[in-house]
Amino acid sequence: QVQLLESGGGLVQTGGSLRLSCTFSVRAFTNYGIGWFRQAPGKEREFVAAINWNGGTSDYADSVKGRFTISRDNANMMVYLQMDNLKPDDTAVYYCAGDNDGPRFPKFGESEYGVWGQGTQVTVSS
Repeated sequence: QVQLLESGGGLVQTGGSLRLSCTFSVRAFTNYGIGWFRQAPGKEREFVAAINWNGGTSDYADSVKGRFTISRDNANMMVYLQMDNLKPDDTAVYYCAGDNDGPRFPKFGESEYGVWGQGTQVTVSS
């Protein structure tokens, strides 16, 4: 059974930083491409960032490019999202998700990810 658990969310002021973590409990973690998504109140869940199986390739939504960095530690089955220069528009529940359905990368659609965490709240105050 695959389990994902996000942590690291919280309340931060505009311009601040947070580092989200996602812990995986899964066999063959390196089979998984990983994505971060977010959902703001009243909005659909949207793609934020993705990283391929070995961390060699990543991609970002335009809204977070240059501010967010995704990384992974395969030895410890962890994925991170470093978020800098946060803005009020970044306020959302953030989810990590795993995809092990083939090597195509990146994948932007939430339907392309088969396993999800429960989410962690990020609130950026103005």
